[in-house]
Amino acid sequence: MDATAILWITVATAIGTFLLRLSFIQVFANREVPPILEQILRYVPSAAVSAIIVPAIVFTEETLDVSLGNERLIAGLLALVIAVRTRSFPLTVGIGMATFWLLRAVM
Repeated sequence: MDATAILWITVATAIGTFLLRLSFIQVFANREVPPILEQILRYVPSAAVSAIIVPAIVFTEETLDVSLGNERLIAGLLALVIAVRTRSFPLTVGIGMATFWLLRAVM
C-alpha cells in the first residue's frame, strides 16, 4: 500500500469519526439524553478496551492459546481480579505487568 492510499484512508477514518460524534451532539443538542441511552453509553469505554485487550491476551502468533502456558492470560486474569477488588487502575496495571514480566522470565 502506498503512502497516498494510507493518507486517504486516514482522512476518511477521521472524517467518519468526526461525523459520528457530531451526529450525537446534533441529535441531543437541545434535548436531554434518554436515561436508557445514558446507561448503555456508560459501558462503551469498557467494551472498547476489552475488544482491544482480550485478543492480545488470548491469541499468540495468530492462534488461540488459553492454556496455563500463556503468561499473558495468567497476568491478565490476575489483573482482572485486582481491578474488580480494588478498582485502582495504577495497581491493576502495575501488578498485571509485574506478573507478566515475572512469568515471562520464569517460563
